[in-house]
Amino acid sequence: MIIQIYEAINISEAENMVKLGIDYIGVVAGLKGNYPGVLHPKQAYEIFKGVAGQAKKVLLPFSESLEDISILVSQIKPDILHLAVAPEILLPTDVQTLKIQFPEIKIMRTIPVESEDSIRIAKQYDGIADYLLLDSRSKKDNHIGITGETHDWNISKKIVESVSIPVILAGGLGPDNVADAILKVRPFGVDSKTKTDKIGGVGKDMKKIENFVKNVKITESIL
Repeated sequence: MIIQIYEAINISEAENMVKLGIDYIGVVAGLKGNYPGVLHPKQAYEIFKGVAGQAKKVLLPFSESLEDISILVSQIKPDILHLAVAPEILLPTDVQTLKIQFPEIKIMRTIPVESEDSIRIAKQYDGIADYLLLDSRSKKDNHIGITGETHDWNISKKIVESVSIPVILAGGLGPDNVADAILKVRPFGVDSKTKTDKIGGVGKDMKKIENFVKNVKITESIL
């Protein structure tokens, strides 16, 4: 089972995540503004130098603009482009455009799990995106995720069963609940951000990540 962790804020954190067996290591980067946790492209590029071996570099662009996203991808050179802009803003046709522009890069599309309609939205990306990521959404934000809250795993399970592409489950997952989430949803992978942060939310708590990995592996072994 794939384990994805957000967000590395320096090369040391990235290297330590690799040592702990994290498969996908994510950063958030943008061209404009000054927002907590959003890196300059040069910072993101340097952090990704710590992602080695089989681990993959995942970029989440902090932008709703296809032009900005393209610039970020060109400068940072990730393995996976993670698009977390709300589905009413970034459409399946936009994802297709990015796929044509960057054929060598896998695309992960976030789907907000809010109602049964989320299943319909997820199906729109089947055969377009390489991965789906199911996450919780704050109504105040055009970017999905980083709420620290879970969502309805019954809907997530239906999405996993309804699409042919790999699905990663996110949304308030930590060492305490990841086993239950896996057993309920049976995803391709799991993602953690808020619940593996240090207290205060700046930087990653490697002990929490270690426990998260341990609980994923134990659960995977009994499936």
